[in-house]
Amino acid sequence: MPEILQEVKVLQGDQKQIKSEIMKLCWYMRGGVTLDEGFNLSHEDRQLIADIVKENMETTKKSGLPFF
Repeated sequence: MPEILQEVKVLQGDQKQIKSEIMKLCWYMRGGVTLDEGFNLSHEDRQLIADIVKENMETTKKSGLPFF
């Protein structure tokens, strides 16, 4: 039984991480992706979008242009 509870805790942590990732993507997309659409994205699609966001953030920092 303790193994099951431990696994539940691990899965809850994974769930929280996925929710956080999706909500951050929606925020960065400024409404271009709704929360429902975010949850319908595959892991690969979310990762690709996150990579694009990261690249754009780095470009913005290097260029000195405002992000917000």
